[in-house]
Amino acid sequence: MDKAAHHGHDEDVDSDLEMVRGELESAASDVEAAKIRGRMTDGVTQVIGVRMGTVFDIAKRNAGMPLVEVERLLTSGVYELKMVGVSVLDFRARAKDADREALYGVWMRNLDAMNTWDYIDRAAPRVVGTYLLDRPRNVLFELAASSDRWHRRTAITAAFSIIRARDLADPLALCEVLAADPEHLVQTNVGVALREIGRVDPVVLEDFLARRGSDLSAHARRTARSALGA
Repeated sequence: MDKAAHHGHDEDVDSDLEMVRGELESAASDVEAAKIRGRMTDGVTQVIGVRMGTVFDIAKRNAGMPLVEVERLLTSGVYELKMVGVSVLDFRARAKDADREALYGVWMRNLDAMNTWDYIDRAAPRVVGTYLLDRPRNVLFELAASSDRWHRRTAITAAFSIIRARDLADPLALCEVLAADPEHLVQTNVGVALREIGRVDPVVLEDFLARRGSDLSAHARRTARSALGA
């Protein structure tokens, strides 16, 4: 904190993070903390214990904070602080005049902080996928080839926005890459991507399932086939 004392901007950033922390702590409960800890996958992330609806409300109230402050939240190591940061990115990405390049830059600089399924599902479609709607998607294929399961989940989850734009080629190619992925938390969203592809073009989905269906997990296969009424 000595650094903050000598740099007024850092001091402001610290106080803003502490303000968000205070809002979260005032809404915390031991019951909610136990629920959240039960679904943590890393054993390291700290938990305050706040309902997701409340976390999202706090994020919405603070959605105008400078992105440098959002990055402080993302690197805090505290589940709810990080979720506020992720949610701020998502709220900002919904605006028609969003600075999508800046939001995407924050996500990619903090990629390794996106280490639970709900951070990724909350914001990757709008923050990453929407930014890439009119740009090359090489980065998604790089993420899909990563040894990090969260990078792979980010790749397929970001594709949801691309599918919604009825642009199926790259999302389908990502499903090809990830069809036999051994990680359940990747397979689940491959299934969702395929289901959404099937809602746009059932024939494309049927062809994919005929070729690669046996490579998918049972869960992903069921999710995908739900688009076909099966």
